[in-house]
Amino acid sequence: MDKLRFGTAGIPIYASKLGTVNGVKAVRELGLECMELEFVHSVNISKEKAPLVKEMAKKHDVEMTCHAPFYVNLSSLEKEKIGASRSRILKSAEIANMCGAKSVTFHAGFYMKQDPEKVYQMIKEQTKKIVAELKERGNPILVRPETTGKGTQWGTVKEIVRLSEEVEQVLPCVDFAHLYARSIGKVNDYNQFTEVLSHIEERLGKEALRNMHIHMSGIHHGPKGERHHLFLSDSGFNYLDVLKALKTFKCKGVVISESPNIEDDALLMQKVYQEF
Repeated sequence: MDKLRFGTAGIPIYASKLGTVNGVKAVRELGLECMELEFVHSVNISKEKAPLVKEMAKKHDVEMTCHAPFYVNLSSLEKEKIGASRSRILKSAEIANMCGAKSVTFHAGFYMKQDPEKVYQMIKEQTKKIVAELKERGNPILVRPETTGKGTQWGTVKEIVRLSEEVEQVLPCVDFAHLYARSIGKVNDYNQFTEVLSHIEERLGKEALRNMHIHMSGIHHGPKGERHHLFLSDSGFNYLDVLKALKTFKCKGVVISESPNIEDDALLMQKVYQEF
C-alpha cells in the first residue's frame, strides 16, 4: 500500500441508488480513497459487472476491499454449515478479486461453549482449505478474519495474528471499535492501541503494518460486548487515539468507516489523521 487510505463500507449514502460502479466514482468525488464491497447478506455483483467495478476503481485510484456474508461459522457443530460458510467466503473472494479487491474479510466463527484451542484448530483447518482452493484458482486475494466485538465470537487480536503466522495468504482485519466493545470499554487509549500494533509488528513484521485492513465506527456495547454501530461523535470509542497510534506506526492500508453515516465519518477520520 502507498499510504493510509480512508473510505466507506459500501456505496456512499448519497449515491446509494447509483449502483456499485458509480458508487466507486462517488467515493473519489467525496475525496475518499477506498471502498469495501458489502456482501454481508449476499454476493450481489455478477461476474459480468465485476470487471466494470475494477475498471472504475483503477480509473479513479480507489482501493477495493470486500466483506463476506455474515452467515459464516467455520467452527459450527454442523458440517453442512461449515461447508456453506467456506463456499460463501470463496464466492466473495472470487467476485471481489474480479472487482480488483485485494482482501476479503469475515467473522470466522463462534466458540459455542467449546474449548478455545479446539475452535482455533477448527478455524485454522477450514482457513487452510479456503487458501488452498484460492491458490488452485490462481486467486491472490488476502484472507482476513476480523477481530470481533463479543466474547462469544472467535476473533481476538492474538488468535487472528496467530492464524496469520500459521497459514499463508492470511492477514488480520483489525476492527478497533470491536476491540473496544469486546473489552467492555477497557481497550480505549493510545497505549492499548499501540500494544495491538506492536503485537502485529512483532509477530508478522513491519510489512503487515504497511498493508493494514482496518474497520472503524462509533459503537454501543453492553455487558456482553457489541450491540450496534453509532456515529463516532455519539460513541465513547476513542477513535482519535487509534488514529494517533496508526500515525506513530506509519501504518498503510485502508481504514473503512462502518458508522451509520459512512462517508461523513470517513471524511472526519481522514481530516483528523491528516492534521496530526
